[in-house]
Amino acid sequence: MIPVSKPSIGKEELEEIEKVFSTGWLGLGSTVFEFEKKIAEYLGVKNVIAVNTGTTALHLALDACGIGEEDEVIVPSLTFCASVQVITAVRAKPVFCEINPDTLNIDVDDVMKKITSKTKAIMPVHYCGQACDIINLLNIGKTKNIVIIEDAAHAFGSSCMGKKIGSFGDITCFSFDPIKNITCGEGGAVVVHDDNLAEIIRKKRNLGIDRDAWNRYQEKRPWFYEVSMQGYRYHMSNINAAIGLVQLKKLEQFLKRKREIVKRYNDAFSGIKDISLLKCNLDETAPFSYMMRITNGKRDDLIDFLAKNGIGSGVHYIPNHLQPLFKPYYKELPITEMVWQQIITLPLYYEMTDEDVNKVIEKVMAFFS
Repeated sequence: MIPVSKPSIGKEELEEIEKVFSTGWLGLGSTVFEFEKKIAEYLGVKNVIAVNTGTTALHLALDACGIGEEDEVIVPSLTFCASVQVITAVRAKPVFCEINPDTLNIDVDDVMKKITSKTKAIMPVHYCGQACDIINLLNIGKTKNIVIIEDAAHAFGSSCMGKKIGSFGDITCFSFDPIKNITCGEGGAVVVHDDNLAEIIRKKRNLGIDRDAWNRYQEKRPWFYEVSMQGYRYHMSNINAAIGLVQLKKLEQFLKRKREIVKRYNDAFSGIKDISLLKCNLDETAPFSYMMRITNGKRDDLIDFLAKNGIGSGVHYIPNHLQPLFKPYYKELPITEMVWQQIITLPLYYEMTDEDVNKVIEKVMAFFS
């Protein structure tokens, strides 16, 4: 079976993990700080806070901004449930909005309709790695005093108008889970440009303690610490950071190959009547996944056909406003509901061979012939 996605990891990652093992310091420490430094250099920013998942990155961002009960956070429904779980975790209200069917990114016009006096944040998703209309969203946020928390779980390495996602804006949250553009095994990061907010997030990722254990042990009284705020055990470990440091060096070769595959898919499928390709600026997009819309009502049949021919595929995602947990926040979203019944995710990962790509193309075309 050709999987939908797959991490590319090898002996280099294992060698770096062994180095961490040899130090005996497996938790938050110098390797994590080095990983943060390298991410900051890559993005051209000051403050990168590495955490244990992309979900906790989003949770920390909301929590550090003081968003809580009675506050509203506008979020597209077509996203992984983590984007919404973090909103309800801080006891805020998710307000679901529409997407652009051509890109699957957040619909800024619909965002404007959903803003109320209770709106404290907007959480756009850079879907499949392609930047959303973030410039307009940031302008809206500035005008209306609403923080923009970017869910960039799909978009590490992507750009917007020549600037790396995460290098500008309010707060950007990345994911480094096993199938993202780079992996730490599990991991995430918060990028924030306000120094005071960055310090709050650093403390909150470590149970609200004023200094992490690594820095305490460099001083005379390593046993002394103070808890100054509500926090969580969300820090990244040296083990995960060691993997990420190796992966970061491989990012450009990962993206080069994935862009090649996306281009081959686009060239092959562009002439098929019942397939609608997403609009995408591939030069600025770090492709996380390859998604297209099947417009003849036979999406599920295609999934079954591909599976019988040894090809994995998926649906990303079931809209959250249709999920039982989020029923109290239901809103009619006709575009989202139409699109989710059409979308299919095809295999896309660095180690896909040309033979794998040829097989996917051949079988998709055979289905529509």
